[in-house]
Amino acid sequence: VQLVESGGGEVQAGGSLRLSCAASGSISGIDTMTWYRQAPGKQREMVAHITAGGNTIYADPVKGRFTVSRDNAKNTMYLQMNSLKPEDTAVYYCNADVRAPVGPMMIIWGQGTLVTVSS
Repeated sequence: VQLVESGGGEVQAGGSLRLSCAASGSISGIDTMTWYRQAPGKQREMVAHITAGGNTIYADPVKGRFTVSRDNAKNTMYLQMNSLKPEDTAVYYCNADVRAPVGPMMIIWGQGTLVTVSS
C-alpha cells in the first residue's frame, strides 16, 4: 500500500493550488486521512483531516482558505488551497489509516509534495 501526493508547485501569494493524495495497493478501506505540512526549520504540523464519513477538522492558520475532501471510490483525498500566503510554503504530506484484507490497520505516509508561495 502506498500514498502518492501530487499537485505541488510554485504560486504567487493570493493564488491557489489543489493537492491530491492517492492510495493504491491491497486496500479494504481507508478511515481518517490527514494533510500535514513541514516548513523549513519547523516541526511537522497537521493542516486538515477528514474522516471516512466526511467530517473535517482544520488547523487555525488555514481555516476559511483550505478545503479538504475525498473520493472514497478512488481512495483519493484532496486539499484545495486558496488565498495562499508565503507562510504556507512547506512540504505537504498525506497520511491515512488503511485497512487491508488481512492484518492490522496500517498508518501510511506519502512522500510529500513541495508548495512554494512567493510574495
